Amino acid sequence: MKLAVQRLAHAAGLPLPSYESSGAAGLDLRAALPEGAPMTLLPGSRALVPTGLVLAIPDGFEGQVRARSGRALREGLALVNAPGTIDSDYRGEVSVLLINLGAEPLVVARGERVAQLVIAPVGRVEVVEDHVVAATERGAGGFGSTGR
Repeated sequence: MKLAVQRLAHAAGLPLPSYESSGAAGLDLRAALPEGAPMTLLPGSRALVPTGLVLAIPDGFEGQVRARSGRALREGLALVNAPGTIDSDYRGEVSVLLINLGAEPLVVARGERVAQLVIAPVGRVEVVEDHVVAATERGAGGFGSTGR
């Protein structure tokens, strides 16, 4: 499968999303911030970081924007809406909604890998109203009902 990518002017010179290892599930997304104008996220603050990319995700698939685990562990860099969803019919710029969950200010510079993109199949359903849904062994047991 191919993923068509349009690079916007402010992403000129940045690498396209890529897999960083042979077994990687996610393509790394980079910050398309102005050169010499890094963004500082104070602890607890959030910001929308542009990637400078427009994606043509194939029908029947979605893009899932996820945090990078190493940066989450080391710095507390996370996504507010993880995973973020990019629908197959969206044709605007992909941006990443970052939050600093760490104790120190976090600086994001142009070209830094800030998130990863996983392309995944999407199942669609027809919603039908039913007055009684079929029972299961679990029933209505919710949070913590299946143990630790």
